[in-house]
Amino acid sequence: MSKKQPVVSTSFSYETLEETLDVKVKRDGVTIGIPKEIAFQESRVALTPDAVAVLINNGHSVIVEHDAGEAAHYRDKEYSDAGAKIVHSREEVYKAPILVKSAPVIEEDLDLLQMNQVIISPLHLSVLEHGVLCAMMKKKVTALSFESLQDDTGAYPIVRSMSEIAGSAAMLIAAQYLGSANHGKGVLLGGISGIAPAKVIIIGAGIVGEYAARAALALGASVKVFDNNVSRLMRLQNTIGRRLWTSVIEPKLLAKQLRSCEVAVGAFPVESGRTPLLVTEEMVSGMRPGSVIIDASIDRGGCFETSEVTSHESPIYMKYGVIHYCVPNIPSGFARTASQAISNVIMPLLIEAGEDGGLENLAWHKLYLRNGIYLFKGHLTNFYLSQRFDLKYTDLNLLIASQR
Repeated sequence: MSKKQPVVSTSFSYETLEETLDVKVKRDGVTIGIPKEIAFQESRVALTPDAVAVLINNGHSVIVEHDAGEAAHYRDKEYSDAGAKIVHSREEVYKAPILVKSAPVIEEDLDLLQMNQVIISPLHLSVLEHGVLCAMMKKKVTALSFESLQDDTGAYPIVRSMSEIAGSAAMLIAAQYLGSANHGKGVLLGGISGIAPAKVIIIGAGIVGEYAARAALALGASVKVFDNNVSRLMRLQNTIGRRLWTSVIEPKLLAKQLRSCEVAVGAFPVESGRTPLLVTEEMVSGMRPGSVIIDASIDRGGCFETSEVTSHESPIYMKYGVIHYCVPNIPSGFARTASQAISNVIMPLLIEAGEDGGLENLAWHKLYLRNGIYLFKGHLTNFYLSQRFDLKYTDLNLLIASQR
Protein backbone atom coordinates (compact mmCIF):
# COMPACT_ATOMS: atom_id res chain seq x y z
CA MET A 1 0.00 0.00 0.00
CA SER A 2 1.56 3.30 -1.06
CA LYS A 3 2.02 6.21 1.36
CA LYS A 4 -0.04 9.31 0.78
CA GLN A 5 2.25 12.18 -0.35
CA PRO A 6 1.90 15.55 1.49
CA VAL A 7 0.21 18.25 -0.49
CA VAL A 8 2.45 21.30 -1.06
CA SER A 9 0.74 24.57 -1.75
CA THR A 10 2.11 26.47 -4.69
CA SER A 11 0.03 29.59 -4.27
CA PHE A 12 1.71 32.53 -2.53
CA SER A 13 0.39 35.87 -1.39
CA TYR A 14 2.62 38.85 -2.13
CA GLU A 15 0.40 41.50 -0.57
CA THR A 16 2.30 44.27 1.21
CA LEU A 17 1.97 44.49 4.97
CA GLU A 18 1.17 47.66 6.85
CA GLU A 19 4.21 49.58 8.01
CA THR A 20 4.68 49.63 11.78
CA LEU A 21 6.23 52.71 13.36
CA ASP A 22 8.08 52.95 16.64
CA VAL A 23 5.79 55.23 18.62
CA LYS A 24 7.09 56.57 21.92
CA VAL A 25 4.93 55.93 24.96
CA LYS A 26 3.25 59.15 25.99
CA ARG A 27 4.74 60.25 29.29
CA ASP A 28 3.07 62.19 32.04
CA GLY A 29 4.18 65.81 32.19
CA VAL A 30 6.72 66.94 34.77
CA THR A 31 6.56 69.91 37.12
CA ILE A 32 9.30 72.52 36.78
CA GLY A 33 10.04 75.17 39.41
CA ILE A 34 11.61 78.57 38.69
CA PRO A 35 12.64 80.38 41.92
CA LYS A 36 13.51 84.04 42.31
CA GLU A 37 17.26 84.30 42.82
CA ILE A 38 18.43 85.98 46.02
CA ALA A 39 22.21 85.70 45.66
CA PHE A 40 25.11 86.70 43.39
CA GLN A 41 23.14 89.76 42.23
CA GLU A 42 21.62 87.43 39.67
CA SER A 43 19.29 89.23 37.27
CA ARG A 44 18.78 86.45 34.74
CA VAL A 45 15.93 83.94 34.68
CA ALA A 46 16.50 80.48 33.19
CA LEU A 47 13.19 80.22 31.30
CA THR A 48 11.40 83.09 29.54
CA PRO A 49 7.58 83.28 29.29
CA ASP A 50 7.75 82.12 25.65
CA ALA A 51 9.72 79.02 26.69
CA VAL A 52 7.27 78.35 29.53
CA ALA A 53 4.38 78.46 27.02
CA VAL A 54 6.11 75.81 24.89
CA LEU A 55 6.68 73.56 27.92
CA ILE A 56 3.06 73.86 29.00
CA ASN A 57 1.84 73.12 25.47
CA ASN A 58 3.91 69.92 25.68
CA GLY A 59 2.02 68.79 28.77
CA HIS A 60 4.33 70.01 31.53
CA SER A 61 3.54 72.23 34.54
CA VAL A 62 5.59 75.27 35.53
CA ILE A 63 5.61 76.98 38.93
CA VAL A 64 7.17 80.46 39.01
CA GLU A 65 7.98 82.35 42.19
CA HIS A 66 6.60 85.88 42.36
CA ASP A 67 8.93 88.37 40.59
CA ALA A 68 11.35 85.64 39.46
CA GLY A 69 11.76 87.36 36.09
CA GLU A 70 11.42 90.96 37.29
CA ALA A 71 15.15 91.82 37.03
CA ALA A 72 15.12 90.69 33.38
CA HIS A 73 11.90 92.69 32.80
CA TYR A 74 9.65 89.64 32.55
CA ARG A 75 6.47 90.29 34.56
CA ASP A 76 4.41 87.76 36.49
CA LYS A 77 1.51 88.45 34.14
CA GLU A 78 3.57 87.29 31.15
CA TYR A 79 4.26 83.99 32.92
CA SER A 80 0.65 83.53 34.01
CA ASP A 81 -0.54 84.32 30.47
CA ALA A 82 1.84 81.59 29.26
CA GLY A 83 0.10 79.15 31.61
CA ALA A 84 2.48 79.11 34.58
CA LYS A 85 1.33 79.06 38.18
CA ILE A 86 2.61 82.11 40.10
CA VAL A 87 3.26 81.51 43.81
CA HIS A 88 4.52 83.72 46.62
CA SER A 89 5.82 80.79 48.66
CA ARG A 90 9.46 79.90 48.02
CA GLU A 91 8.85 76.51 49.66
CA GLU A 92 6.18 75.64 47.09
CA VAL A 93 8.52 76.33 44.16
CA TYR A 94 11.21 74.12 45.70
CA LYS A 95 8.79 71.18 45.90
CA ALA A 96 8.95 70.83 42.09
CA PRO A 97 10.77 67.63 41.00
CA ILE A 98 12.84 69.69 38.53
CA LEU A 99 14.31 73.01 39.65
CA VAL A 100 15.74 75.39 37.06
CA LYS A 101 17.91 78.17 38.53
CA SER A 102 19.92 80.96 36.96
CA ALA A 103 22.27 81.12 39.98
CA PRO A 104 24.12 78.35 41.83
CA VAL A 105 22.60 76.54 44.81
CA ILE A 106 23.49 78.39 48.02
CA GLU A 107 23.27 77.61 51.72
CA GLU A 108 19.86 79.28 52.04
CA ASP A 109 18.46 76.83 49.47
CA LEU A 110 19.56 73.64 51.22
CA ASP A 111 16.66 73.22 53.67
CA LEU A 112 14.20 73.65 50.79
CA LEU A 113 15.73 71.03 48.50
CA GLN A 114 13.77 67.79 48.07
CA MET A 115 15.07 64.22 48.07
CA ASN A 116 15.94 62.96 44.56
CA GLN A 117 15.39 66.41 43.05
CA VAL A 118 16.84 67.37 39.66
CA ILE A 119 18.56 70.77 39.61
CA ILE A 120 19.72 72.57 36.47
CA SER A 121 21.81 75.63 37.33
CA PRO A 122 25.25 77.27 37.04
CA LEU A 123 28.01 75.86 39.25
CA HIS A 124 30.39 78.83 39.72
CA LEU A 125 33.48 76.87 40.79
CA SER A 126 35.13 79.92 42.36
CA VAL A 127 32.39 80.29 45.01
CA LEU A 128 31.24 76.67 45.43
CA GLU A 129 31.35 75.57 49.08
CA HIS A 130 32.11 72.11 50.44
CA GLY A 131 29.06 72.13 52.75
CA VAL A 132 26.65 72.97 49.92
CA LEU A 133 27.95 70.12 47.78
CA CYS A 134 27.76 67.61 50.67
CA ALA A 135 24.18 68.66 51.53
CA MET A 136 23.12 68.12 47.90
CA MET A 137 24.74 64.70 47.97
CA LYS A 138 22.83 63.74 51.14
CA LYS A 139 19.55 64.64 49.45
CA LYS A 140 20.48 62.40 46.49
CA VAL A 141 20.21 65.32 44.07
CA THR A 142 20.91 64.95 40.36
CA ALA A 143 22.55 68.18 39.25
CA LEU A 144 23.42 69.51 35.80
CA SER A 145 25.66 72.57 35.43
CA PHE A 146 25.31 75.27 32.77
CA GLU A 147 29.09 75.47 32.38
CA SER A 148 29.59 71.80 31.44
CA LEU A 149 26.41 71.22 29.45
CA GLN A 150 27.25 70.02 25.93
CA ASP A 151 25.17 69.60 22.80
CA ASP A 152 25.41 66.80 20.22
CA THR A 153 28.26 68.59 18.41
CA GLY A 154 30.42 68.63 21.55
CA ALA A 155 30.03 72.41 21.95
CA TYR A 156 28.97 74.16 25.15
CA PRO A 157 25.93 76.21 24.08
CA ILE A 158 25.26 78.15 27.29
CA VAL A 159 28.94 78.88 27.88
CA ARG A 160 29.27 80.06 24.29
CA SER A 161 26.24 82.37 24.52
CA MET A 162 27.38 83.84 27.85
CA SER A 163 30.92 84.21 26.47
CA GLU A 164 29.64 86.12 23.46
CA ILE A 165 27.76 88.48 25.78
CA ALA A 166 30.73 88.85 28.15
CA GLY A 167 33.17 89.57 25.31
CA SER A 168 30.97 92.17 23.64
CA ALA A 169 30.08 93.77 26.99
CA ALA A 170 33.71 93.90 28.17
CA MET A 171 34.59 96.52 25.57
CA LEU A 172 31.49 98.61 26.26
CA ILE A 173 32.38 98.55 29.97
CA ALA A 174 36.01 99.42 29.24
CA ALA A 175 34.95 102.36 27.06
CA GLN A 176 32.79 103.62 29.93
CA TYR A 177 35.55 103.44 32.56
CA LEU A 178 38.13 105.10 30.32
CA GLY A 179 36.05 108.26 30.65
CA SER A 180 37.16 111.05 32.97
CA ALA A 181 33.99 110.81 35.06
CA ASN A 182 35.04 107.31 36.14
CA HIS A 183 38.64 108.29 37.00
CA GLY A 184 39.86 106.88 33.71
CA LYS A 185 42.40 108.46 31.38
CA GLY A 186 39.74 110.42 29.57
CA VAL A 187 40.47 108.54 26.36
CA LEU A 188 37.93 107.75 23.66
CA LEU A 189 38.35 104.08 22.83
CA GLY A 190 38.20 104.48 19.06
CA GLY A 191 40.06 107.76 18.72
CA ILE A 192 39.13 110.39 16.11
CA SER A 193 40.68 111.87 12.97
CA GLY A 194 44.28 112.83 13.66
CA ILE A 195 44.35 111.09 17.07
CA ALA A 196 45.52 107.51 17.53
CA PRO A 197 42.93 105.02 18.83
CA ALA A 198 43.22 103.42 22.26
CA LYS A 199 45.31 100.27 22.48
CA VAL A 200 43.51 97.12 23.70
CA ILE A 201 45.31 93.96 24.86
CA ILE A 202 43.20 90.78 24.93
CA ILE A 203 44.61 87.74 26.74
CA GLY A 204 42.88 84.68 25.33
CA ALA A 205 41.59 83.86 21.84
CA GLY A 206 38.53 81.87 22.91
CA ILE A 207 34.93 82.98 22.44
CA VAL A 208 35.16 85.81 25.01
CA GLY A 209 38.38 87.04 23.41
CA GLU A 210 36.91 86.79 19.92
CA TYR A 211 33.84 88.86 20.74
CA ALA A 212 35.89 91.36 22.74
CA ALA A 213 38.13 91.75 19.69
CA ARG A 214 35.11 92.17 17.38
CA ALA A 215 33.63 94.88 19.63
CA ALA A 216 36.96 96.68 20.05
CA LEU A 217 37.61 96.69 16.30
CA ALA A 218 34.06 97.89 15.63
CA LEU A 219 34.66 100.80 18.02
CA GLY A 220 37.88 101.64 16.19
CA ALA A 221 40.43 100.51 18.80
CA SER A 222 43.86 99.04 18.10
CA VAL A 223 43.75 95.36 19.16
CA LYS A 224 46.48 92.89 20.11
CA VAL A 225 45.64 89.33 21.12
CA PHE A 226 47.74 86.89 23.18
CA ASP A 227 47.15 83.15 23.55
CA ASN A 228 49.34 80.09 24.04
CA ASN A 229 47.31 78.06 21.55
CA VAL A 230 48.39 78.92 18.00
CA SER A 231 45.36 77.10 16.55
CA ARG A 232 43.05 79.40 18.51
CA LEU A 233 44.92 82.44 17.21
CA MET A 234 44.58 81.13 13.63
CA ARG A 235 40.87 80.46 14.13
CA LEU A 236 40.42 83.98 15.50
CA GLN A 237 42.06 85.48 12.41
CA ASN A 238 39.82 83.41 10.14
CA THR A 239 36.52 84.07 11.92
CA ILE A 240 37.10 87.81 12.24
CA GLY A 241 38.17 87.89 8.60
CA ARG A 242 41.10 90.27 8.92
CA ARG A 243 44.70 90.23 10.04
CA LEU A 244 45.24 90.96 13.72
CA TRP A 245 48.37 91.47 15.78
CA THR A 246 48.65 88.14 17.62
CA SER A 247 51.30 86.49 19.78
CA VAL A 248 51.89 83.54 22.05
CA ILE A 249 52.11 84.51 25.72
CA GLU A 250 55.74 85.44 26.27
CA PRO A 251 56.04 87.26 29.65
CA LYS A 252 58.53 89.97 28.60
CA LEU A 253 56.58 90.82 25.44
CA LEU A 254 53.25 90.78 27.31
CA ALA A 255 54.64 93.09 30.02
CA LYS A 256 55.93 95.48 27.36
CA GLN A 257 52.55 95.66 25.64
CA LEU A 258 50.69 96.12 28.95
CA ARG A 259 52.85 99.14 29.80
CA SER A 260 51.53 101.02 26.78
CA CYS A 261 47.90 99.89 26.61
CA GLU A 262 44.71 101.63 27.74
CA VAL A 263 42.62 98.45 28.20
CA ALA A 264 43.60 94.88 29.16
CA VAL A 265 40.99 92.14 28.95
CA GLY A 266 41.51 88.79 30.70
CA ALA A 267 39.62 86.20 28.65
CA PHE A 268 41.80 83.11 28.83
CA PRO A 269 39.67 80.00 28.14
CA VAL A 270 39.90 76.90 30.36
CA GLU A 271 37.68 73.82 30.20
CA SER A 272 38.06 72.90 33.87
CA GLY A 273 39.86 74.07 36.96
CA ARG A 274 41.30 77.49 37.69
CA THR A 275 42.39 80.03 35.11
CA PRO A 276 46.21 80.32 35.15
CA LEU A 277 47.70 83.56 36.50
CA LEU A 278 49.21 85.08 33.38
CA VAL A 279 49.70 88.71 34.47
CA THR A 280 51.79 89.26 37.60
CA GLU A 281 51.36 92.07 40.11
CA GLU A 282 54.64 93.54 38.85
CA MET A 283 53.23 93.72 35.29
CA VAL A 284 50.10 95.49 36.57
CA SER A 285 52.17 97.99 38.56
CA GLY A 286 53.90 98.95 35.32
CA MET A 287 50.66 99.85 33.54
CA ARG A 288 49.66 103.48 32.94
CA PRO A 289 47.55 105.15 35.65
CA GLY A 290 43.91 105.38 34.55
CA SER A 291 44.11 102.33 32.31
CA VAL A 292 41.44 99.65 32.69
CA ILE A 293 41.59 95.92 33.44
CA ILE A 294 38.48 93.84 32.65
CA ASP A 295 39.07 90.36 34.08
CA ALA A 296 36.34 88.32 32.38
CA SER A 297 38.02 85.14 33.70
CA ILE A 298 37.37 86.05 37.34
CA ASP A 299 34.60 83.44 37.65
CA ARG A 300 37.38 80.84 37.38
CA GLY A 301 39.86 82.71 39.56
CA GLY A 302 41.06 85.38 37.15
CA CYS A 303 44.24 85.66 35.08
CA PHE A 304 45.54 88.89 36.72
CA GLU A 305 47.35 88.46 40.03
CA THR A 306 45.74 91.68 41.32
CA SER A 307 42.17 90.58 40.52
CA GLU A 308 39.63 90.37 43.34
CA VAL A 309 35.96 89.53 42.90
CA THR A 310 33.69 92.59 42.70
CA SER A 311 29.92 92.98 42.22
CA HIS A 312 27.50 94.78 39.92
CA GLU A 313 26.76 97.23 42.77
CA SER A 314 30.43 97.97 43.37
CA PRO A 315 32.15 96.80 40.17
CA ILE A 316 35.57 98.47 40.33
CA TYR A 317 38.52 99.18 42.59
CA MET A 318 41.90 100.88 42.03
CA LYS A 319 45.28 99.24 42.41
CA TYR A 320 48.53 100.87 41.26
CA GLY A 321 46.33 103.56 39.71
CA VAL A 322 44.76 100.96 37.40
CA ILE A 323 40.97 100.48 37.33
CA HIS A 324 40.04 96.83 37.95
CA TYR A 325 36.62 95.55 36.85
CA CYS A 326 36.25 91.98 38.16
CA VAL A 327 32.54 91.15 38.18
CA PRO A 328 32.23 87.35 37.83
CA ASN A 329 28.84 87.41 36.15
CA ILE A 330 29.05 90.01 33.40
CA PRO A 331 26.10 88.57 31.39
CA SER A 332 23.78 89.18 34.36
CA GLY A 333 24.20 92.90 33.66
CA PHE A 334 22.49 92.25 30.32
CA ALA A 335 19.85 90.05 31.86
CA ARG A 336 17.17 89.94 29.18
CA THR A 337 19.53 88.93 26.37
CA ALA A 338 21.24 86.40 28.64
CA SER A 339 17.90 84.94 29.80
CA GLN A 340 16.77 84.40 26.22
CA ALA A 341 20.06 82.66 25.39
CA ILE A 342 19.83 80.30 28.39
CA SER A 343 16.16 79.60 27.76
CA ASN A 344 16.88 78.61 24.15
CA VAL A 345 19.05 75.76 25.46
CA ILE A 346 17.17 74.65 28.59
CA MET A 347 13.65 74.52 27.12
CA PRO A 348 14.41 71.93 24.37
CA LEU A 349 16.40 69.90 26.91
CA LEU A 350 13.42 69.77 29.29
CA ILE A 351 11.05 68.74 26.50
CA GLU A 352 13.43 65.94 25.47
CA ALA A 353 13.80 64.81 29.08
CA GLY A 354 10.03 64.78 29.51
CA GLU A 355 9.56 62.65 26.40
CA ASP A 356 12.24 60.22 27.59
CA GLY A 357 10.88 59.81 31.11
CA GLY A 358 13.36 62.05 32.93
CA LEU A 359 16.88 63.44 32.80
CA GLU A 360 18.37 60.15 34.00
CA ASN A 361 16.79 58.25 31.09
CA LEU A 362 17.83 60.95 28.63
CA ALA A 363 21.44 60.65 29.82
CA TRP A 364 21.31 56.93 28.93
CA HIS A 365 20.58 57.75 25.27
CA LYS A 366 22.42 61.07 24.93
CA LEU A 367 26.04 60.43 25.88
CA TYR A 368 27.05 64.07 25.38
CA LEU A 369 24.66 65.10 28.17
CA ARG A 370 26.69 63.19 30.75
CA ASN A 371 29.48 65.77 30.72
CA GLY A 372 27.20 68.33 32.37
CA ILE A 373 26.06 66.07 35.23
CA TYR A 374 28.22 66.59 38.34
CA LEU A 375 25.85 64.86 40.79
CA PHE A 376 23.84 61.75 39.92
CA LYS A 377 21.35 60.68 42.60
CA GLY A 378 23.72 61.95 45.27
CA HIS A 379 26.93 60.48 43.78
CA LEU A 380 29.68 62.96 42.86
CA THR A 381 30.54 62.36 39.20
CA ASN A 382 32.88 65.30 38.56
CA PHE A 383 36.52 64.31 39.05
CA TYR A 384 37.78 67.89 39.50
CA LEU A 385 35.28 68.53 42.33
CA SER A 386 36.19 65.24 44.02
CA GLN A 387 39.87 66.26 44.00
CA ARG A 388 39.19 69.79 45.18
CA PHE A 389 36.94 68.85 48.10
CA ASP A 390 38.46 65.43 48.83
CA LEU A 391 35.16 63.62 48.20
CA LYS A 392 34.52 60.20 46.71
CA TYR A 393 34.31 60.17 42.92
CA THR A 394 32.03 57.76 41.05
CA ASP A 395 32.15 57.20 37.30
CA LEU A 396 28.86 58.37 35.80
CA ASN A 397 28.93 55.83 32.97
CA LEU A 398 29.08 52.97 35.47
CA LEU A 399 26.30 54.51 37.55
CA ILE A 400 23.96 54.89 34.58
CA ALA A 401 24.76 51.38 33.35
CA SER A 402 23.98 49.95 36.80
CA GLN A 403 20.53 51.59 36.72
CA ARG A 404 19.44 49.71 33.59
